[in-house]
Amino acid sequence: MIPRYARPQMTALWEPEARFKIWFEIEAHATEKLGELGVVPPSAAKALWDWWATNPAIDVPAIDAIEAVTKHDVIAFLTWVAEQVGDEARFMHQGMTSSDVLDTCLAVQLARAADILLDDLDKLLEVIKRRAFEHKFTPTIGRSHGIHAEPVTFGLKMAEAYAEFARCRTRLIAARAEIATCAISGAVGTFANIDPRVEEHVAEKLGLAVEPVSTQVIPRDRHAMFFATLGVIASSIERLAIEVRHLQRTEVLEAEEYFSPGQKGSSAMPHKRNPVLTENLTGLARMVRAYALPAMENVALWHERDISHSSVERYIGPDATITLDFALARLTGVIDKLLVYPERMMKNLDKMGGLVHSQRVLLALTQAGVSREDSYRYVQRNAMKVWESDGQLSLMELLKADPDVAAALSADQIAEKFNLDYHFKQVDTIFARVFGV
Repeated sequence: MIPRYARPQMTALWEPEARFKIWFEIEAHATEKLGELGVVPPSAAKALWDWWATNPAIDVPAIDAIEAVTKHDVIAFLTWVAEQVGDEARFMHQGMTSSDVLDTCLAVQLARAADILLDDLDKLLEVIKRRAFEHKFTPTIGRSHGIHAEPVTFGLKMAEAYAEFARCRTRLIAARAEIATCAISGAVGTFANIDPRVEEHVAEKLGLAVEPVSTQVIPRDRHAMFFATLGVIASSIERLAIEVRHLQRTEVLEAEEYFSPGQKGSSAMPHKRNPVLTENLTGLARMVRAYALPAMENVALWHERDISHSSVERYIGPDATITLDFALARLTGVIDKLLVYPERMMKNLDKMGGLVHSQRVLLALTQAGVSREDSYRYVQRNAMKVWESDGQLSLMELLKADPDVAAALSADQIAEKFNLDYHFKQVDTIFARVFGV
């Protein structure tokens, strides 16, 4: 985790103290249920909760010092708690194994991280929706292969992004549900030394579902899906960021990132206004996607358990969620303050002498009785003249002067095919599909 790309709420979730607090809750809830079942004295759980109520601070350096000797983090934690609580602490961890604590804790952390990310997505969706309606009918040129295609509106570009991030939100809800599972099943997952009702109790207290079969670990296909989902969200972030970067190019300049007073774009060139935020988002998206692959490689563990996944998850758990949280917040800020230039959009749309209306003329010729092959040829030969003139010639005027075209369509019929509003007649329909009526 790099502080430059981290926000406090998500970072706090992964601090050692936060992790140890979750460990304590797991152990205390398990001891509580064991007391109810008569396996341990009920006083054991009371001693734990009483100590917790008066001494909530976790001494991380002290636990680390014990681990330096034991070379085992869970044992180090249990030893430290026992030193604080006293004799009743010996009933902690009855019938449990380390993975019961570690995996359940990770499930809690990832579920809580997902909640933060879902809130991030809600904020992003709100901003995109506002910009979409603001520019619902702002004409701009649609591009395919980077080349002018046909007119769209800037609002449609935003609506497309909204629909994509709405899908991301749906996927993340599903991924959260899949990852939020509890395993308190003991060594190799047979419940030989602990009652399944303990697992059910801990799961309920922590807002998790019970893992149906956990061997000694929660199956890592769940984690693979979770991190893959984060990778898809990152890809959607990059897609919108790249659109902004393209639109900010000097030759295009239809939109650009907000450039604040006093901001500098280059140490050498004072005129520069660079899309640094969206370039940064492109880089961050690459990192989040990179964490998905090791999560998938973690699925194939040896037999009932090995710890090859452990070191991986100590990296990717914090880094992927912290980075994605930052990226979503940054993208929200970019879209919120995005500078949009409708006049430049119209200038670019008109740049190529009406070529963007070629399909309408093609279709009109076919409907007037001309074969599709001839219709395409008549329009294309005139369009290429406009293309080669860099838009100095007018496609409409060339078509009116073309005898083959004029034989099928009147001048007024040709002119009507260059009506820009024609392309936007279904914008309301699309918006209704995306945002509802």
